[in-house]
Amino acid sequence: MNVLDENIPDSQRQLLRGWRVRVRQIGHEVGRQGMKDEEIIPFLHQLGPVTFFTRDLGFYHRHLCYADYCLVCLAVGQYEVASFIRRFLRHPAFNTRAKRMGKVIRVTHTGMRIWKLHAEKEERLVWPS
Repeated sequence: MNVLDENIPDSQRQLLRGWRVRVRQIGHEVGRQGMKDEEIIPFLHQLGPVTFFTRDLGFYHRHLCYADYCLVCLAVGQYEVASFIRRFLRHPAFNTRAKRMGKVIRVTHTGMRIWKLHAEKEERLVWPS
C-alpha cells in the first residue's frame, strides 16, 4: 500500500490516481485528519507493508528503518511530488514492495539517499538517464 502524508496537496494525489498509481492519504482514506508526526510511525506499524510518502524531512532518520515499511521523504516542490513519486516507484531499485521495505529514503532532484535496516552507512543513488 502507498500512503501519502497530509502535507501532500490534493492535486498531487489526484494526479497520481490519474496515472493509475494506487495511493491512500492520511486524513482522507486512512488514519485521521491532523495526525501528529509521532502518531504516524505507530500507525504505519498497524497497516502492515506500506510505503509512506511525505514532504516532512524530519522522517529521514536511520533509526526509523523498520522491516514492514518504507519511508520516502520528498525534498522537492509541493507541485512536483506526484512526478517524483511515480519516478521513484519506477526506479529499478524500488519498483517492487519487497525492494522498498526496511528503508528510509530521501528523494531529491539529483537522486536519492538511502538508509537500510541494519546498515552502517547511508547509500546514494542517482536517477537513471
